[in-house]
Amino acid sequence: MKKYLKTHEWAELDGKIATVGISNHAQEQLGDVVYVNLPEVGKTVKAGEVFCSVESVKSASDVYAPVSGKIKEVNKALESTPELINKSAEGDGWIAKIEVSNPKEFDNLLDKAAYDKFVKESE
Repeated sequence: MKKYLKTHEWAELDGKIATVGISNHAQEQLGDVVYVNLPEVGKTVKAGEVFCSVESVKSASDVYAPVSGKIKEVNKALESTPELINKSAEGDGWIAKIEVSNPKEFDNLLDKAAYDKFVKESE
């Protein structure tokens, strides 16, 4: 199950590994993504802290870690084709995989219905 932050990141937990990226709504707001500053494999991140950035033709945006843990893998495809985020923000355009250190943090994230409601109320 995918869960979301109010800062427009998503996480999908599989065992102790969370695949994370930015939401489809976020990529729509950014416009054409031209560069992704991927986090370093092995880096420890804390939930709610900036762990990378995404640049578009409009602006650059920080990406916040939805959960705490260690970066186990990054989506290397984004180095040569950052537009994958525009094509599939919540699929092939994932940014990193994090080995979760505190699974309870995942429970604090918004489910799809709550996230969609938040986005609608923010417009």
